[in-house]
Formats: sequence, structure tokens, C-alpha cells
Amino acid sequence: MESVLFLFIGVCIGAAAAWIAAGSRFKSAGFAREAEIRAAADAQVRELEQRAGAAEALQGELRLQVQRHERESAELRAALEREQLERTAALTRLDENQKRLADSARNLEEQKALIEIMKKELSDTFTALSSAALKSSSEDFLRLATESLGRVMAETKGKLGEHQQSIDATVKPLQEMLKRYELQIREMEDNRHKSFGSLSEQLRNLSSMQERLQQETNNLVTVLRRPKVSGSWGEIGLRRVAELAGMTSYCDFYEQESVATEGGKLRPDMIVRLPNGREIVVDAKAPVDAYLSALSAGSEEEKRKGIAAYVAQVRNHMSGLGSKTYWDQFPRSPELVVMYLPGESFFSAALEHDPRLIEDGSLKKVVLATPTTFIALLKAIAYGWQQEQITQSAQEINKLGKELYDRFVVVIDHFAKTGDSLRKAVSSYNDGVRSLETRLIPSVRKFRDLGISSAKEVSSPGEVDQVPKPSAYLASEFRTPEESGRLL
Repeated sequence: MESVLFLFIGVCIGAAAAWIAAGSRFKSAGFAREAEIRAAADAQVRELEQRAGAAEALQGELRLQVQRHERESAELRAALEREQLERTAALTRLDENQKRLADSARNLEEQKALIEIMKKELSDTFTALSSAALKSSSEDFLRLATESLGRVMAETKGKLGEHQQSIDATVKPLQEMLKRYELQIREMEDNRHKSFGSLSEQLRNLSSMQERLQQETNNLVTVLRRPKVSGSWGEIGLRRVAELAGMTSYCDFYEQESVATEGGKLRPDMIVRLPNGREIVVDAKAPVDAYLSALSAGSEEEKRKGIAAYVAQVRNHMSGLGSKTYWDQFPRSPELVVMYLPGESFFSAALEHDPRLIEDGSLKKVVLATPTTFIALLKAIAYGWQQEQITQSAQEINKLGKELYDRFVVVIDHFAKTGDSLRKAVSSYNDGVRSLETRLIPSVRKFRDLGISSAKEVSSPGEVDQVPKPSAYLASEFRTPEESGRLL
């Protein structure tokens, strides 16, 4: 009997050991799966970071190369920004996956603790069964042990099934998410290859455009070195600036007007007419060739010397303009002449090398002007012309109003005379009617008394009671005695 009892206890202990070993293997398998998922996720993150780093480096290189062509590469930069957004979203999803893995690890720890509790409960059950078996018969012990063991095994299997389902429910979404993540990474990689291919094509186009632009620039520089062409360019710039300011050639400025002097003819490039009858003389013959030569210098020293030569030419030209004394030949001009430089860079380069240029020009009565400052000057003059036109319009309106008032007074006088004539006519008519009723009609009626028969009765036409009403607006207050003498 004791051997049977020991045999049963051994079987129970073996079953418990097998159950515990199975739980340990399941736990080890769960940890291994978690480690594999985490390692795969980390590898994908590193690969994604490497790709993102390479994309950012390439984007930096492209930014340096396409600074002068931002408009053409806007769509490409947008593609890179979308890729960065997708990378950020992927990293966010990866963080969520890692959080879920951490939750799974916590669940596994909880399951481990639950297994330990179940192990302890099983041990307590076996101890209770052993104690009960010593106090009861072998048949009762076998029955009780069989029932207890079956109940414990059923509960254990049920809990193991629930834990297995919980683990599957946790791991399966992670597997599906990792599959979607890998698919998105492949799509991002394909998009990146397509974007880089488009970038390469755009870079080739930009390189070709830059070469053409450089060639056209060289051609333009060669043409502008000719004095006649540079002079025409300055005059065209003057006209364009005047058009932008609203001072067209048909209104307030004149080009290439010359005046004869003892030393020859003076021919300014533009004369701007002011509203008060004054004039401003403008000269646009800037030394463009010297500035272009300085820009094309091969070294900084040559460029510095070229700028110095350019500033010297500007000073010489400024001194020449001051010595011409345009204000003596154009009496309505103030004692100054505007020296027009066709670009802001011409002025800034000269002023940077020689800061006293403006002050010295003022002493020579020469004002340096660039397109920006000259537009402001012409805008101010255009505003003056607008005010002049408003003043002239107001004077014309005043003249027309005075003339209309005089004519209105004449019309009122005519109406007054007509009213007086109507009142006189009514008065004369009533006098005639009264004379007819008192003198003529009674005499005519005597013929009827003497036997003259007639079908018609002699009747009085009657007086007119209504006469034209004098109006206060027809009074002489609208005209003075002086105005009455000017009536038409």
C-alpha cells in the first residue's frame, strides 16, 4: 500500500516537474521571440537612421549646388521633406512597437509570477493530499488524489490556454505591424531612388543652364564694354526708371536735349521738368567698363586695383559734371546735377572703396543717384505734378463755377422780366374788361331794347384773378450792381 502511495506521489511530482519545465520552455521561447523582434526592430532603426543620414547629407550637398536655382528644385526639396516626415512617422511607430514589446515583457513576468503561485498551490495540494492519505484508506486517498489532480490539471490547462491566447494576441499585432513597417521602408527606399534619379536629372539641367547663363553673361559683359552700348544702356535704364515712376517721355521729362555754349554743346541725358517751372539735369554716362574689368579680375589684389581705377573714373566724371555748370546753361535748374549710376552695385562698390564720395560730390554740386534713389526722386516729382494738376483743376472748376453763376443770374433776370410782363398784361386785360363792362356793353344792350333781335346774348369776358407770383429766388440778391451791367 505504501509503495502504491509512493508511486502515486512520484507520478504527481513528475507531472508537476514536467508542467514547470514546459512553462519554463514557453517562457524562454517568449523571451527569445521578444529578443528577435527587438533585434530586428533595432536593426531596421539603425538602417533607417543610416539612410536618413545619407539622405540629409545628400540634401545638404544639393542645397549648396542649387542655391541659385531654388525655384526649379522646390519640388525635389518637398520630396525630401516628405521622406523625412515618413521617417519620423516610422520612428514613432517603432517607439509604439517597443512600448508594446515592453508591455508584452511585463505580461510575461506576470505569467511567470502566476506560474510560481500555481506551483506553490500544487505543492500545497500535494502536501494536503499526503496528509489526508495517511489518515484515510487507500481507496479514499486514490479517489481524492485523482479528483484533486484532475481539477488542478484542468485549471492549469485552462490558465495555460488563456495565457497562450494572450501572448498570441500580443505578438500577432506586432508581427503584422513589423510587416507593414518593412513594406513602408521598401516603399520609402523606392521613392528615395526615384527622387534621387529626378535630382540627378535636375542637376544636369541646372549645370547646362548655368553654362548657358555664364556664356550669355560673358557676351553681355563684352557688349557692355563698348562705350556707345554702355551709354545706350544707361539711357534705357533712365527711361525705364522714369516709366516706373510715372514720368513718361510724353509728360514731364525729355532725353538728349542739347544747348549751345561757348565751349561747345552740352548734352545731358535727361532733363526733368518740375511743376514750378524749374528743371533738374541728369547725366547717365557712368564708367561701366572699369567696373566690369574689376569684377572679372583673377585675384583679390587685381580686383582691388580695378575697383580703385573705377572709383577714380567716377571721381573724374563727377568733377567733369561739376565743371560744366549745367545750371548756368539751364537758368531754371537748381545748382546741382544728378549723376545716374545704372545699378546699386556700381554705387556700393564705389562708396565702399571711397566713403567720402558723396560728400565730395555735394561740394561739386553733383548728386549720385541709383535706380532706387532716382525712382524715389521721380516719384516725389510725379506727386508734385499731381498736386499741380489738382490745383489747375480747382482753378478751372472755380472759373467754370463763376461763369455758371453769372449765367444763372442772367436766366433769373429773364424770368423776373417775364413775370413782370405777365403781371402787366393781366393788369391791362382787367382794365380793358372793366372798361368793356362799364362803357361798351351797356351801350350795346340798348340796341336790343330798340328792337334788334339776336340769338346771342352779350356777356362780359370776366377779369383774371390769378397773376404770376413773385419768387424770392428771382430777386436781385443773386446779382450785384456790377453784375447787372454784365447781363447778356
